[in-house]
Amino acid sequence: MPLTPRERVLAAIHHQEPDRVPIVIGVSNATSMKMKPYRELKQLLGIAAPDEYLYEWPELGTAAPDEAVLHRLRSDVRGVLDLEPAHILAYNRQRRQTDPHANFIDSWGSGQIELAPGEWLPGVNPLRPATTIEEIRDYPGWPDMRDPTRVAHVRAQAQTLRAETDYAIMGTPWLLFPFERAHAMQGLDQFLLNMAMQPDLAVALLQRITEACKALMDAFLAECGDLIDIIKIGDDLGMQSGLLISPKMYRQQLKPIHADYIAHIKSRTAAKVFFHTDGDVMDLIPDFIEIGVDILNPIQTSAGRMSDLPELKRRFGQDIVFCGAIDTQRILPFGTPQQVRQEVKRVIEIMAPGGGYLLSSVHTIMNDVSAENVLAMVDAVEAFGQYPLGSRS
Repeated sequence: MPLTPRERVLAAIHHQEPDRVPIVIGVSNATSMKMKPYRELKQLLGIAAPDEYLYEWPELGTAAPDEAVLHRLRSDVRGVLDLEPAHILAYNRQRRQTDPHANFIDSWGSGQIELAPGEWLPGVNPLRPATTIEEIRDYPGWPDMRDPTRVAHVRAQAQTLRAETDYAIMGTPWLLFPFERAHAMQGLDQFLLNMAMQPDLAVALLQRITEACKALMDAFLAECGDLIDIIKIGDDLGMQSGLLISPKMYRQQLKPIHADYIAHIKSRTAAKVFFHTDGDVMDLIPDFIEIGVDILNPIQTSAGRMSDLPELKRRFGQDIVFCGAIDTQRILPFGTPQQVRQEVKRVIEIMAPGGGYLLSSVHTIMNDVSAENVLAMVDAVEAFGQYPLGSRS
């Protein structure tokens, strides 16, 4: 008898084999797609739906897929998201009308600049000049994380999903967690330099950011912590060939903050902690397990040792759930639909035995991925992801 989507996801994250490998797509910035492939997908499917953006944030560029699209993609998870405060949303709506190429500014005072028409990247770093702990403490732009408009909609959304659907629910508050938010506030180059040369300053910034993140997480979980199955957090720690910072630096400066933050979350919800970090983070997976990460995403198979899926499954598969691993650097953008199907089959054969695997693309599906390849990815799960594995191949 087929499981419901929620039952399927819960079985997999408890390291049990469900009826088929669960699919996670369209739920968060890390698991959705950019607007161009989304529009092409709607056209291919004949689905008339508006172009809506996650977090009501066009500059981020990530689609909030329509329910009909999510159903066709067989996504087993639905998301509950926060929003920027009402006055920030209103400001940016007005800015888009009066000066659409002006910088996007968020509630922290950081933001994005438009490098080319429609291409936005982080570039507004309000604490870049800060050289003292006092300057961090006295920064006037620290956000009010208890603004009720951030989460006013969250409980109703989660209640509707729980009462009217049988999907697993992922809470995905947009925070930029301490490490990434520090990049946004100071710039990546400046913050990494501070970690090396002024660690006290770097840690002070991380701690102040964490205070704000905890305040929003408290408000978010107060609204939906009893209704969600998964809570997404994350900090991008890796690159193509290794870590952005050394394991020693991570363990000295950032790991205690991550550990405290995850413990804080787990004291407020039974939801499983989904931790997103790009790149080759093989060296840190034991640390993630130690501090309570339940689900690791996106398993960037194009990055260094993360390509060694058998080793990942062998070493860590009993202690952590993997989500992702369908390559967005080579296979999805440049492969044929048949090559996509074969890659999905390969990944499932390695990662899915015994449960503990949720299939997703490696981060956001970008503009160079065809709608046909998106469908090939999810349809291959139907062909090759049925348990017992191999029964339909």
